[in-house]
Amino acid sequence: MLKYFFFMLSLVVATVACKNSQTATSGTAQNFGAAVNPKGAISYDALLTKMTAVDSLNAKVTGKVSAVCKAKGCWMTMISEKPGQPDMRVTFKNYAFFMPKDIVGKTVVIDGFALVETISVADQRHYAEDAGQSKEEIAKITTPKREMTFEAAGVVIK
Repeated sequence: MLKYFFFMLSLVVATVACKNSQTATSGTAQNFGAAVNPKGAISYDALLTKMTAVDSLNAKVTGKVSAVCKAKGCWMTMISEKPGQPDMRVTFKNYAFFMPKDIVGKTVVIDGFALVETISVADQRHYAEDAGQSKEEIAKITTPKREMTFEAAGVVIK
């Protein structure tokens, strides 16, 4: 329950503020936040399978970035390789770091905490605005949505 509280608190902070990324480069990989060793990471699709039995899970996950917050890089989404699966929104622990806005299509490894939660209409609209959606598209968001999210303590861009 305490982890859920801190996760929700971090989501509120994300809707209010963004700041510059903290990054380290190692060879061709860029690391953001806590250092992440890509070895042992599971695919996003494997995480989807594991999450059918639980509502939260510590995990190291690899996958392809499908979108990044256009405002300041304060969230990104990861796409499944299987058609019809939902994208997963990834935020960053304590909002201590953010992603470059030009990483769509790149493979990343995220290390942190996966959680199934209900996203409010206000938060969905905020994310849609950050993604550059039109006012008409944003106005169509009228109901809360249950989805899997991920709070990453660290990210490495391969």
